[in-house]
Amino acid sequence: MKILIAEDDFISRKFMLRFLSKYGECDVTVDGTEAVEAFTMALEAKEGYDLVCLDIMMPVMDGYQALKKIRDIEKEMQIPEEKAAKIIMTTALSEGKNVTKAFSLGCTAYAGKPIDQEKFENVLRKLDLIGSNDE
Repeated sequence: MKILIAEDDFISRKFMLRFLSKYGECDVTVDGTEAVEAFTMALEAKEGYDLVCLDIMMPVMDGYQALKKIRDIEKEMQIPEEKAAKIIMTTALSEGKNVTKAFSLGCTAYAGKPIDQEKFENVLRKLDLIGSNDE
């Protein structure tokens, strides 16, 4: 599995990298602009991401903006919905309006911080990104 992590906080970035690297190859960006650039370059190289983890509160371009751009790029490149990246928004913002906004922009799942590893792994299983025996 190919994974893109967009996280501006060093500690959170390090945690996500350590946690997700056991499931696949991880690339890390520190803001939404870098995430969109990495996502675009991967698609152009025919090596698209299976999973994108986007923090909502990032400098330059926030997670909502990055999510919208990524989904727009997939539409422009005519990526079929079943081949589209699974996008999990990660944030400390767990208010209903934030969750609703993320889903309306096309996220696949939403994970509150601090990240609960067991819950996150369950989400990955539900999205068929990992098997029931992966740990």
